[in-house]
Amino acid sequence: MLEYCEANGIGFMPWFPLAAGELAKPGGIVDSIARTHGATPGQIALAWLLRRSPVMLPIPGTSRVSHLEENVAAAAITLSDEEFDQLDAASRSL
Repeated sequence: MLEYCEANGIGFMPWFPLAAGELAKPGGIVDSIARTHGATPGQIALAWLLRRSPVMLPIPGTSRVSHLEENVAAAAITLSDEEFDQLDAASRSL
């Protein structure tokens, strides 16, 4: 679906992309990369989603200003090519 959106200039908006799943588990690849960056796993997940595609606009959802600020700060995280590839591979193996 993402590839179709990219090819047709359509925004892709994953809703609540941080809630659960294998990649969200403590001690996993997202958690490991988060510790390297001094970030939260949610911030790393958002940084990865934002880098994946120029049409990607994640909607993580929040009910607190502090969480909103944390989500916005994810846009400033620069993942290395290796980190991005690790996250991409992990997401495809699920």
